[in-house]
Amino acid sequence: MKHVTFFSVCCLVLLLGGCQGGPSPEQAGGDLLIRNVHLVDVENGRILEGQQVVIDSGRISRIEPLAADTSGYGNIIDGGGGYLMPGLTEMHAHIPSPPADPQWIQDALFLYMAGGVTTIRGMLGHPAHLELREAAESGAANSPRIITSSPSLNGNTVPTPEAARTLVSQYAAEGYDFLKIHPGIPRVAFDTLVATAREAGIPFAGHVPVAVGIRHALESGYATIDHVDGYLEGLVPESDGVAPDQNGFFGFNFTDLADTTNLAGLVALTREKQVWVVPTQSLFERWFAPTDADSLLAQPEMRYMPQAIKDGWASTKAQYMESPQWDPQKWERFDRLRLQLIYRLYRDGYGLLLGSDAPQVFNVPGFSLHHEIAGMQRAGIPHAEILRMGTLYPARFFGLEGEIGTLEAGKQAECILLGSNPLEDPGAIRDLRGVMRQGRWMDAHELEENLEAIARRYAQNSP
Repeated sequence: MKHVTFFSVCCLVLLLGGCQGGPSPEQAGGDLLIRNVHLVDVENGRILEGQQVVIDSGRISRIEPLAADTSGYGNIIDGGGGYLMPGLTEMHAHIPSPPADPQWIQDALFLYMAGGVTTIRGMLGHPAHLELREAAESGAANSPRIITSSPSLNGNTVPTPEAARTLVSQYAAEGYDFLKIHPGIPRVAFDTLVATAREAGIPFAGHVPVAVGIRHALESGYATIDHVDGYLEGLVPESDGVAPDQNGFFGFNFTDLADTTNLAGLVALTREKQVWVVPTQSLFERWFAPTDADSLLAQPEMRYMPQAIKDGWASTKAQYMESPQWDPQKWERFDRLRLQLIYRLYRDGYGLLLGSDAPQVFNVPGFSLHHEIAGMQRAGIPHAEILRMGTLYPARFFGLEGEIGTLEAGKQAECILLGSNPLEDPGAIRDLRGVMRQGRWMDAHELEENLEAIARRYAQNSP
């Protein structure tokens, strides 16, 4: 099996290395100049008008006011008065794994880039992702930067303290960036997992098992809690005496039991323990919302998904909407409560990070982050803060502030060019004019060519 996986990854790296894209500065000779752009200062929430950016060996060497003299540059990109900002980070991504078709893995990674995403945090690791991570970082693959979790730690894989100790030690030794927590872990096994992770120096993130609960999870030191998991359950008064395992889909069954007077203490504990939250609101507004599958499947980005995946999504959504427990009016209350939680976690918590859980149900890689941004707008989060959630804050989270997250001299040239001002409307990210990662530039034409090739590939397999 290892030989099959290695072969598949080697094939994938060759495919990724062959993706279309503009020349790097080294290929063109001399420095690369991106001129005639307005620079988006995400940290301070302002626009620096009429700028040009000089890039050498994949790094920004200087940023200066627009100049007429462009001699001496090996490659010049005219930004056409667009808005240049740091590339986005998708903090809850999934990378297809072998035995998935290497072509689909390539396409998924490209789709992230086509959505303006230059870094992804993979939330369900596989040994092949370690090799993809290295290929992406070395420049052998035209891919977003990859930060990958371990394979799933859940009630089946770590049912006992002994199993938790063994797997955590193994995954830390194998070089995964963090541990992925899934539901079902018993409290005693979870506590051993946490202790072993601290000894090994590897962070953990993800779901909150029911047996653990949100307060103990926060006390235990999660790096991130994703999906706002466990928070709604944490609002239910203990005096109600409900069975925790009857919570339903992320607490849906407890919607009308939640006491929002408990919210301040829960958010304060999040801040005290310095736990980031990744809302993945788009997942709840698409998979679990009272929107029919056909209307979602009619959206333009669905052309880029394999038919088998879309069929699976439609089936999964139907199972929820046809369930006797499904109640669209209750979903409206559930959604309002989630948005209230998200806003309070922004206002009084430690911080939010953008993540959409792609490619999960009706979330197309890259494009789903645009839906997540719209969800954060609905939660009432200021535009500049939403941009920071996808740029500056992930850089801080990963300890990469000196490399990415803002556009400054000395940092890596990872940026996206937009047609309009994202501080006025973060939805401007949909109007993508170009993407740069490791000095490789893809303009709108090249992005569209690649997208059309993906659409044609999967149209051939449609009924």
